[in-house]
Amino acid sequence: MTALDLELSRRLASLRERGLERALTLPAGVDFASNDYLGLAGDPALLAGVRRRIEHADREGEAAFSPAARLLRGTTAAHLALERRLARFKGQEAALLFPSGYQANVGLLSALLGPADRAISDAQNHASIIDGLRLSGCTKVVVPHLDLAALAGALAVPHVGGRTVVVVESLYSMDGDLAPLGAIAALCGEAGADLVVDDAHATGLYGGERASGWVEAGGLETRVAAVVTTFGKALGVAGACVSGSRTLIDLLVISSRGFVFTTAQTPLWMWSIDAALDCLEADRGRARRARELADRLRSRLRASGLDTLASAGPIVPVVLGDNRRALAAAAAVQARGFDVRAVRPPTVAPGTARLRLSVHADRTVEEIDALAAVVVDTCAATAVAASDSCAATAEAAPPVVVAVAGDERR
Repeated sequence: MTALDLELSRRLASLRERGLERALTLPAGVDFASNDYLGLAGDPALLAGVRRRIEHADREGEAAFSPAARLLRGTTAAHLALERRLARFKGQEAALLFPSGYQANVGLLSALLGPADRAISDAQNHASIIDGLRLSGCTKVVVPHLDLAALAGALAVPHVGGRTVVVVESLYSMDGDLAPLGAIAALCGEAGADLVVDDAHATGLYGGERASGWVEAGGLETRVAAVVTTFGKALGVAGACVSGSRTLIDLLVISSRGFVFTTAQTPLWMWSIDAALDCLEADRGRARRARELADRLRSRLRASGLDTLASAGPIVPVVLGDNRRALAAAAAVQARGFDVRAVRPPTVAPGTARLRLSVHADRTVEEIDALAAVVVDTCAATAVAASDSCAATAEAAPPVVVAVAGDERR
């Protein structure tokens, strides 16, 4: 074993001791873990839509792949057509495709902001937002999660010489709560700040005629500077886009390193996104069903005293606190036939490890009720086990304090 391997082994051991180990495991059991909120990923209509596009391309002699960056022959008619459709879908002038939501946030923020600018970022923002702001070199102000008074206070502090941009998510992926975007947009308007919204988890679940997300639901399309949308959640496929003004998109084409220096998504990928949008248009009842089933699950868990935070959409967190308790609970629920996963730091704050239950439109009421019963029983059992373990540890040895940088990911 090399010196590097020894050092890495020590680091891995430290992570395991704190209950922060991770492993790649295959799906098993009824899916309550993925972000496939509308149940489109395996839907025959989506697969048929992709197949039709492949057959049309074959007849027309169109390439299914584009092994080049967008600026080096990688742009195809499929890219441009889909970007036009996505701009209409999000109610914006233009849109630009990215391989993932992570890359979209990093690419947008690192190009939009510079050292002279200031970003005000919600404390629960996704790691991709945090990393994008770091790369931009801007001044970063982190405000408590969805605290409008704190946001107003931060906006009231003068910032001379650059832009101020407020960055929030619409539906938060771990707490499952919805941002009060109307109030946030109003504060930004009063302060002359720009608003960037990551609409990833709300896309396809909220909105009006287009069901494009929480920005549309609030009628805020003209009051945001940029919207990030991902297709790997409710749309059941993969990829992402940034939408906004034509000027913003033109800037990203030139200045976003995450766009310029990456191979283009293939036309085959574009066809899958296009087909998913067709499915969304054809059946708007899926979103309502996903939300209703999540509300049913949430009410049963809350009635049993479990902490589901202020969640209100298809994401139902069950906060357990201790990392190992969350792991034990997830394993026990999985053993009963439900695929749920434990979420621990740094994805969530230290001391807030949890089960993250993701509800899909194609689940049944019987499955929801069965899951609720299993989770309630399991959480009760793991609470007793965790208490016994803590008592035994306290008797056996003095407490060991592990320094965890709570703001490390910020």
